[in-house]
Amino acid sequence: MKQDTKLLLIKLFEEWVGEKARSYIALPLSGSYRRYFRIASRNKSAIGTFNSDKKENIAFLEMSRHFLNKGLAVPEIYAEDIDNDIYLQQDLGDTSLFAFLQGMRSKKDFPAELVTFYKRTLDGLIKFQLQGGEGFDYSKCYPREAFDRQSMLWDLHYFKYYFLKLARIPFDEQSLEDDFNRLINLLLEADHDYFMYRDFQSRNVMVLDDKPLFIDYQGGRRGALQYDVASLLYDAKADIPDDVRLKLLSHYMDQLSEHLNYDRENFVSHYYGYVLIRMMQAMGAYGFRGFYEKKEHFLQSIPYAIKNLKYLLDNVTFAIDMPALFMALRNITESDELINIGKSASQLTVSVSSFSYKRGIPVDISGNGGGHVFDCRFLHNPGKYPQYREKTGKDTEVIEFFIKEPEMDRFLKSVYSIVTQSVDAYISRGFKHLMVSFGCTGGQHRSVYSAEKLTAFLKEKYDVNVILKHVEQVMKRDAER
Repeated sequence: MKQDTKLLLIKLFEEWVGEKARSYIALPLSGSYRRYFRIASRNKSAIGTFNSDKKENIAFLEMSRHFLNKGLAVPEIYAEDIDNDIYLQQDLGDTSLFAFLQGMRSKKDFPAELVTFYKRTLDGLIKFQLQGGEGFDYSKCYPREAFDRQSMLWDLHYFKYYFLKLARIPFDEQSLEDDFNRLINLLLEADHDYFMYRDFQSRNVMVLDDKPLFIDYQGGRRGALQYDVASLLYDAKADIPDDVRLKLLSHYMDQLSEHLNYDRENFVSHYYGYVLIRMMQAMGAYGFRGFYEKKEHFLQSIPYAIKNLKYLLDNVTFAIDMPALFMALRNITESDELINIGKSASQLTVSVSSFSYKRGIPVDISGNGGGHVFDCRFLHNPGKYPQYREKTGKDTEVIEFFIKEPEMDRFLKSVYSIVTQSVDAYISRGFKHLMVSFGCTGGQHRSVYSAEKLTAFLKEKYDVNVILKHVEQVMKRDAER
């Protein structure tokens, strides 16, 4: 992202709102290369978006205008500057359906209130699929107008090259390609003349005033109804119980029948084929972002995907034979390496960071948001003294300095108490990620020492994954290279 993008976004915001911007906060990264920022003045806020892919920006803006004219629940577009790859959209808050789901669930329970909200979400999907496609110019879609044979091959090759190969799952290349084409032929039998949202999953549904609102539809195109239903109900980390999935599918088909005359049996026969291709596309993404780009939170989705895959292989009979593909899929569910990733990912991960307030609070890359931020600047600062100035909170001299400071001891005891409550609750409710950050002026002494002490405390007390990062030290090391 260009250095002046921040200034351009603030300028665009101030021109729209007619007030000075008071805050500019980077939002957590998602599975794309788009960057989002919450910009606020005294009275209003907006989400500033930067995306260097101009064609994708045009697709999103065209779809947004069309959907708003249709009365669909999408963010309003406040301002745009296509030449500089930026635009402003309505701030829908921080609560996605995924976050709402995590907050509502206790272990494996899927409460009735959550089922009701999923039904509302599926009702909203039907409006997109039927009304959203009316009068829409599909030539505006990017990268293709339809989820056709070419699009499907892209997804299947994504799965082959970024999941199967990187996970070292054996397969016969030509036989697998033959099965890919058999699957595509089956999928193309389904009626595919509707708007297909493409990435209709829990992180792209926002919860506001107890209603679902919809974001990130820029990959939408013409396609089959089944794909988006599969995307939502087999969303890996949402971990929807099998019986609930079936009830929600039944609800969707009941509601669809009020708007469309269709054959339910034929719909279901193609539905599980779309479940399969969507799961493979998602696993390709987990492989690319996880194995290739080394982003751990994408690897954490793999055990959930394997669970869904095993259910599909054990319970669904497909109308066609795909022996090479199913052998590769079975090998995935039986891979020791992937099972080990699953064991690691099933634990709570606590990310502990130290940082300098001069650079800002670290972004939670897990996508969950929240966590604890502790301000250490009130504590006695050894950085004021020449003998400690070039040291850090990991050095013996600084550690001995803090051991003699009773206020540091009192501070850490309070931190331990607060974080313990969170970790206990997160473990009991099956949550997967907690972020704890310590900030001070330079990110060198007080925050580093506190982060080191909390890390040692957590490793001794709990069987959890603890990831420690000293942000300022990493940036200094990178600058020296």
